[in-house]
Amino acid sequence: MLTKRIIPCLDIKNGRTVKGVNFIDLKDAGDPVELAKKYTETGADELVFLDISATEERRKTLIPLVREVAKAINIPFTVGGGISSAEDVKLLLQNGADKVSINSSAVKNPSLITELAQEFGSQCVVVAIDAKLIDNQWKVHLMGGKTAAKLDLFQWAKEAQDRGAGEILFTSMNNDGTKKGFANEALAKLSETVNIPIIASGGAGTMQHFADAFINGKADAALAASVFHYQEIEIPQLKQFLKEKNVSVRI
Repeated sequence: MLTKRIIPCLDIKNGRTVKGVNFIDLKDAGDPVELAKKYTETGADELVFLDISATEERRKTLIPLVREVAKAINIPFTVGGGISSAEDVKLLLQNGADKVSINSSAVKNPSLITELAQEFGSQCVVVAIDAKLIDNQWKVHLMGGKTAAKLDLFQWAKEAQDRGAGEILFTSMNNDGTKKGFANEALAKLSETVNIPIIASGGAGTMQHFADAFINGKADAALAASVFHYQEIEIPQLKQFLKEKNVSVRI
């Protein structure tokens, strides 16, 4: 049985880690390098770094900061934000990223997924999908959740897989920052739709929420930010809790 992964997420704005609720009201959550170091030492399985305003500000990801974080850790490292070409990916991989996360650029140019998968391998390509439940339909959103796309979450995830994505990072905008649990019904449906790993994101508030995402949502990994940044949940205790719930984790 494959172990389930626990992934802290560093949302970066102006060089600092930030966290909001439903994609707005951002608050400072600390120094990204210090946080990255702490997560490596306390048993995180991977780390995700998202430069959340890069696309909106029409600029590239902050390379020097990526390099600094990469030096501080020894776990798989995914970087996203403002990535729109193979050149961008090459530069990030050269500066310490192991995988890249693409979101708005993949929706605008779906062939980018195929291009990156062919050049760097599917294992390197994470397609991030921000979706919102509107009138009983999960609608994909772009530009850090600010723009609705005419795409259904499940159809888009399937297309991303077919084009070569190695993983799907699904963030429920309805659940994001609420600490009321992950969107487990949508996660379970996603796991039936695609056969590549799914990372659950948005809504972690308790250790039970992680267990529910793995058991009910069938997620392969669970990503969270504020509960880790503000020490509301410590990763070693979380993994012990999951183990007791018969969820396979790496301790």
